[in-house]
Formats: sequence, structure tokens, C-alpha cells
Amino acid sequence: MRKVIGITGASGAVYGLRVMEALRNLNVETYLIISGSAKKVMREEGIDPTRIESLATRVFGEGEMEAPIASGSFWFDGMAIVPCSMKTLASIAHGITDNLVTRAADVALKERRRLVLVIRESPLSLVHIRNMELVSMAGAIVMPASPPFYNRPTTIDDMINSVAGRVLDLLGLRNNMYRRWGDPTDGSPS
Repeated sequence: MRKVIGITGASGAVYGLRVMEALRNLNVETYLIISGSAKKVMREEGIDPTRIESLATRVFGEGEMEAPIASGSFWFDGMAIVPCSMKTLASIAHGITDNLVTRAADVALKERRRLVLVIRESPLSLVHIRNMELVSMAGAIVMPASPPFYNRPTTIDDMINSVAGRVLDLLGLRNNMYRRWGDPTDGSPS
């Protein structure tokens, strides 16, 4: 499997970090792009961008438009943007491919590959909602970073893992990062 992961300038880079850790543990080939804005937010949130980069198979800068993932002829089977800023969402919704994150997302959509956008914004404006509608109609999956509480999280890590685990689910990767609803083997509510 080959996955593209983008991390953009919304709060919540810890979700991207956890997804990258899980992908590394699953031996998935990963192609990572971290936007300049994301690096600024990461520093504010106490996350070293090089820590996340060390987990990737390959790392690209957002300006590297010649990267293989910018072409539909380069095969990858899915992409997630974790977290996805509203600027990135808007660019994808309107076909603006002015950096490698939005270009790779455009490739995923045009090639009918899985694209998961983990938005991290609240409250949402009508503009945000319409952009989510547009990307959904184009084939993307919009996933708010909203951890569930039916699984009775007891730590922040439990909440981060539940969001990261759902991202992996949506990318087609089985995992046991969180307790699933109705699964009697893990003690979650039925």
C-alpha cells in the first residue's frame, strides 16, 4: 500500500502524527507533505515537524510540484489530509492546485482514489459547509476531528487514537486503535 499524507495549518497536528505512527507500524509506504503553515502551528502545539517527517518513506515540501505524487501516472491508493485547514479545503473544492498538498488531492480526486479530509474547525461558516459539499460531491470524504465518547475515553491519547483509527479505517486499513461500537470482543457499548 502507498498512502499520501498531507498536514496543513489547522490546529491538531497530533492527529497527523498519530496517523503517521500507525502507518509506520503497519509498514505502509508513506509520502508526506507538511505545509509551511502547519509547521508554524506544530511549533505552537509543541510538536517537532522533523519527528513526523522521520516516520515517512518520503517527504516533500509544499512547493515541490515536480514530485511524483503530483502526477496521476504515479500510483498511490489513498490520501488523507490530517488536519485539513479551511484554506486547503477551499482550494481543493475549487480546483486550485497552488501547492503540492492541493495538487496531490486533485490527483486523488481525478483518478478516483480515496481522499480523506480531516477538518479541524469550529464553528463552521456557510462557506465552509458549501466547500465540504463540493469536495464530497467530487468524491472526497470529509471527516471532522470529533472523537467519540461511547468508547469511554479516559485519556487524551484515547481521543487522538479514535480519530486516527477512523482515518485508517477510511483509508482501508484495519486497526485496533480504538474501541468500536457494538463489538463484543472489546467491551464497547452494544
